[in-house]
Amino acid sequence: MITEARGPRGSQQPYSTGYEQLLEMVRYEGAYPTRERADEAVRLVLAGLGRQLTGDERVDLARCLPLEAARVLTVQIPGSQPLTGWDFANDIATRSGASLATTRWDIGAVFTAVSAQAGPLLITRILHQLPTGWALLFGRAGLTPAA
Repeated sequence: MITEARGPRGSQQPYSTGYEQLLEMVRYEGAYPTRERADEAVRLVLAGLGRQLTGDERVDLARCLPLEAARVLTVQIPGSQPLTGWDFANDIATRSGASLATTRWDIGAVFTAVSAQAGPLLITRILHQLPTGWALLFGRAGLTPAA
């Protein structure tokens, strides 16, 4: 089933039911007033993640997401230098022009919904691929193995 929703510039965009459900999860988690605001957060955060994630984890995550979200993730070219979780949040804030606090809120809302779609095993694999500081962005303790 496809529904119509207003995109960021007010144009009509067809969204699948799966993407609508993802937006509603993000809207709920982020306490956003509109679905459009949730859509902005999803696109911003997944684009950033797409610039960081590579390999099987990237492919497997894309498979778990609705097509619209998977496209946002996979159209990005991964950067040559992986960012820490802190640097990722700063990068997203810089790109969006939002405060770091707002950006962190957006990341948390989106990653909560993405985690629900992907499941704990895939999120664990993703976290093993990424540098330090990402676990907290996914709502997990950032524990380091003992030396």
